[in-house]
Amino acid sequence: MIKTVKLTYAALNCRNVKKMVDYYENVIGLTVVESTNDDTFYLSTGLEHHNLVLTSSENSELSTIGFHVAADESLLEIQKNLKAQGIQSELKHDFQPGVHELLELEDPDGYKVHLLQNIEMPAPGFKKNSICPQKLGHIALGSLNPELSNEFYMKVLNFKHTDRIGERAIFLTCNSDHHVLNISKFGHKMMHHIAFELKDSSHHTLSADFLSQNGKALSWGPFRHTAGHNLASYHHDPELNVIELFTDMDQFIPELNYFDPRPWHAELPMRPKVWENNCTWYDSFEKNITDYVLDKVQLTK
Repeated sequence: MIKTVKLTYAALNCRNVKKMVDYYENVIGLTVVESTNDDTFYLSTGLEHHNLVLTSSENSELSTIGFHVAADESLLEIQKNLKAQGIQSELKHDFQPGVHELLELEDPDGYKVHLLQNIEMPAPGFKKNSICPQKLGHIALGSLNPELSNEFYMKVLNFKHTDRIGERAIFLTCNSDHHVLNISKFGHKMMHHIAFELKDSSHHTLSADFLSQNGKALSWGPFRHTAGHNLASYHHDPELNVIELFTDMDQFIPELNYFDPRPWHAELPMRPKVWENNCTWYDSFEKNITDYVLDKVQLTK
């Protein structure tokens, strides 16, 4: 069984890659570790060779998600097991900087999925003159068939289900974080948002001030979610990808089927459940973000 343990990187295709690199480097606070032909840029939050890959393209979209998997089996053995399940994959060597071996396959929506066991760790450190998140936390996907995607990530990559929001969103994790992926139904395939973890609530204030000083306003938040209870704010990057900044995410104990207790939990113990909405403080977020997602869809047509 594949043991997925960590979201390591996301790769975005960009219409204006230089503008996107400037934003993620100087506003978000990642570090460019390497670039290839001024076409593809590898950015780190602080430890690994890259946690975000930005590539010049005619389209603006998520292309690839990279996950660390446990070293219980070699990637070659994992490939053989996938083949036995009827899942095609390709073992690649030195396919990208920092990763000498990876296994590439596709999820049901056609997103490329990279499985890796090692990545170089140049450790460029954390910046102090920008937002400077602690890590890449999760990715939210818009899926054509959320149930099929849910089955893929749970049965093939061994994710665990935590929460749902009605029939719209499914939350999945491969470690203790409440979610590493969430999968929603919008009637089209797209990245709903990409999320970076902050240190604490005061970091939200500093980040909002920094965004304002750089001509970027928050679109929603900060507020506390229901599913995951993370304190979150949202804004958009230069190509209208939604960025979530979050802290206080619930920590899941799968063996006990509940989350570490927190003062803001309405139920103790707090177990996985189906929520009616996605905000504990007010109810306008869902309508607003739906409109905003449609704006991104129009841009990418």
